[in-house]
Amino acid sequence: MCRSYSRSKYDNTVCRFFVGGYHGQSGGQTKQKNPRVKVLDPDIDYSKAKSVHSISSWWGIGGIFIVLVVGNITNYFNQHLPDGLRNAHLTNFPNAFISERAWKDLKILNDFGPKPTGTYTNEVLAVDFLNREISYIDQLKNRNQQLVVQNQIVSGGYVGVYMNKSAANVYRNVQNVVVKLVGRSESTTRHALLLNCHFDSVAGSPGASDDVGSCAVMLEILRVLSRQSDVNRYSIIFLFNGAEETPLQASHGFISKHPWAADVRAFINLESAGSAGKEMLFQSGPKHPWLIEAYAKSVPYPYAQAAAEEIFQSGVIPSDTDFRVFRDVGRIPGMDFAHTANGYRYHTRFDSIEYIPLQVLQRTGDNILALTKTIANGEELGSTERYGQGYMVFFDFLGLFFVSYSADVGLMINLSVVLLSIIIPFLSLARSTSGTHGRQIRSETMIGFLATFLGAGASGVLSFFIGVQLDAIGRPMSWYSSTNLILGVYCCPALLCQCLVHLLCNRLFGNKTTPLSLALKVQARLNGVNLFWGMITLGITFTGYRLAYIFMVLILCSLCSSILISMFGLQNTVHKWLLLHVLFQIVALAWSTQFYHILMNMFVPITGRIGSSINPDVIIGAMASFATLFTCSYLTPLLFLLKKMDKLLGELVAITVIAMVLASSTHVGFPYRDDAFKAPAVQRHYITHTLRTFYDYNGGERYTDSGFLLQELDRNAKKTIEGIAMPDVVTPMREIAACEKELFCAIPFYSIWHQVLFENYWLPGPAPVVRQMVTVSLREKEQLSEHEHRLHLVLKGSFQCSLVIGPKAGATVTNWSLLPELPAPIEFNGQRGHFVLLTAGLESEPMNITLDIRHELKKYDGPLVDLLVTTTHWEYRKEHTPVFNRLLARVPSWAHVVPSVAAVNSYTF
Repeated sequence: MCRSYSRSKYDNTVCRFFVGGYHGQSGGQTKQKNPRVKVLDPDIDYSKAKSVHSISSWWGIGGIFIVLVVGNITNYFNQHLPDGLRNAHLTNFPNAFISERAWKDLKILNDFGPKPTGTYTNEVLAVDFLNREISYIDQLKNRNQQLVVQNQIVSGGYVGVYMNKSAANVYRNVQNVVVKLVGRSESTTRHALLLNCHFDSVAGSPGASDDVGSCAVMLEILRVLSRQSDVNRYSIIFLFNGAEETPLQASHGFISKHPWAADVRAFINLESAGSAGKEMLFQSGPKHPWLIEAYAKSVPYPYAQAAAEEIFQSGVIPSDTDFRVFRDVGRIPGMDFAHTANGYRYHTRFDSIEYIPLQVLQRTGDNILALTKTIANGEELGSTERYGQGYMVFFDFLGLFFVSYSADVGLMINLSVVLLSIIIPFLSLARSTSGTHGRQIRSETMIGFLATFLGAGASGVLSFFIGVQLDAIGRPMSWYSSTNLILGVYCCPALLCQCLVHLLCNRLFGNKTTPLSLALKVQARLNGVNLFWGMITLGITFTGYRLAYIFMVLILCSLCSSILISMFGLQNTVHKWLLLHVLFQIVALAWSTQFYHILMNMFVPITGRIGSSINPDVIIGAMASFATLFTCSYLTPLLFLLKKMDKLLGELVAITVIAMVLASSTHVGFPYRDDAFKAPAVQRHYITHTLRTFYDYNGGERYTDSGFLLQELDRNAKKTIEGIAMPDVVTPMREIAACEKELFCAIPFYSIWHQVLFENYWLPGPAPVVRQMVTVSLREKEQLSEHEHRLHLVLKGSFQCSLVIGPKAGATVTNWSLLPELPAPIEFNGQRGHFVLLTAGLESEPMNITLDIRHELKKYDGPLVDLLVTTTHWEYRKEHTPVFNRLLARVPSWAHVVPSVAAVNSYTF
């Protein structure tokens, strides 16, 4: 019997044991006459009938334990925040951001309650508070500093495109509070840095995180900077905008019409897609790598991913920020920050100060204050055009350090790492066998690649099947509030599937008589994993996406261990190479589990507001399957080292079965939670009490009806809606009688994207109390030519409303006075119409609208257009009828409902 132990770097050959053949040693060869030669495993310990490279079966379970421990450590780092500073710390830190002061500002804004644009809380209370607080800051500023304050009341509009649908976005008398902290260069070069937040909120939410928390941070930054004796090189403009949720209107009004907008050379936008947690840098530029360099050298607590930028800009996340307006309308480079944790509370009543500790404000304040100082005092702001070249790859590692480099450098890094990760292990393994077994090494490498590739596909198919089956039995989103179920329902089956595929490939394609030791065989298969991720990395790199760095870092960890194993000649040692491999894989696990937490924290809450047409289990199952492969692909080939695999496979099966039972048969799998344990995960609902009035061509009333519109926002919402309506029965909106003859079914649209994309249900009921509404009347009808007509309309009312303009058969709207641009019509229920969202901040005068319409018939004198006008009253609870209140009382405690009252007027002109 012979065992192979390497005692030097490269001079040991693989010890071979032959039965009926020959026994090769350094001293020579002994030939025998028997022509049949049987090659056995060269490293078998025949006293135990196992390779000396084998490890205890318990290490399979230990590997899972290591993954979970590292995952919990990364989760801790993702949630860790610095301590908040209080007023008592001012003596020792006179120029520091004091989160206690910011928290007091936040509390006042939070306590105003929901602040939709156009409401008293937004247009009066919030604006008055901001002006008063800025006045206090001005009174206490350093005598070297100069503050200039302007209140902008602005009207305008633009055409927005979202999910391939165009709509006119028109606003009247929305408000901005704008403050300039004047810089040294103001008299010569009026370049400025812009900081932006919005103080309005959606209906039903105080908006503590989205976004008055950011406004409180900006107030404290203004307070700190104004009390310093040193004047910044360039001016800093603080924009507190009052109409972002409507969407993006006040920022558009500033950047397109405010006189200071021309001075802005860069911006920092503060937003939120969750509630509390860390603020992530998730958009930058475009181009302008100097912004990332400023971030790298200034922020004390980095949290940034270029991958997040590319994912967000792909449109898969149903959201947008003022970044789009500053970038596309103002042509200004900037940086976009958002809190992304606890997306369950986003746009609900739970987005309140109760869930925002001082530490959140302190972290954001420290980062943005440092970044603001760096940009406002750097030379780049004076000539941004010189520095606006190229894109940057950037990322942080657990917030411990930040890495950034140009996309061109990233191309070279990715290419080098991928090639070296494949070449070095192959040469190392070939050298350890004196170059005699290259073919066997290549064969084992391809088996490793094939097993990883097929395992990825098979686990993805299995996750899809599980998602479909859970949905079929009526248990979708079982993991929604209990996210650890994802590990058992999707990750464990995915890992089990990947292990079984490796075993199957070994059985089908493995060489039972290979002269390679078990250690060399496993390392060769790990090189196959390198090949798999290398192909993905290069494919993403050469298609121009920067997110390839995610996979490059994973490969880099493997490359580092391979280099050290080769340098010290550990390829064929017993367990030493394995120890090095596992140590570097712990780093890789920290990297990969970091992205698991980012993905799940972001996308699990989003599944609660994407509608019912998409099975969310398929989405989360696919992510979990990918995350499992990403996390465990360099550990899965190690299962061949186990003396027995039954413990590992049995544990995976047991965890899967337990998780499936919990998800499908117990309350653990119920998706939603109220705030009993201060961790709400609610189902979302919009219910609109609606009065509809239909007028004929002569202005007479055709008929009226009323009822409730209920919106289906997630996969389980229909069950809840049916329960709320009982004993009455709801009707899908597209099936009601009005859909046969009325424009767009006369649905009370407040947002074309929501109502068109989501299913809506109609419940007939008594009329609501609507004391004021937007009306449209015809002032004049003008014949411009044989085919051209002009309608002069008058719109009265200062409330949030929407218009749907549907030309009659044979007619086409060619121009209008609302905007310079006419958006493309959208289709709904087989009809085409132009959609207009019209927001009013402060009360406005009647609005004159002209429509130019072309008709195919000469001198046509009949009806040209149908016009649907919807007035929506948010925060209208004092006017709710008893019937509406009883309906709202049926909404479960684990659901969040946004009630509204709407008046729909349908005209023909």
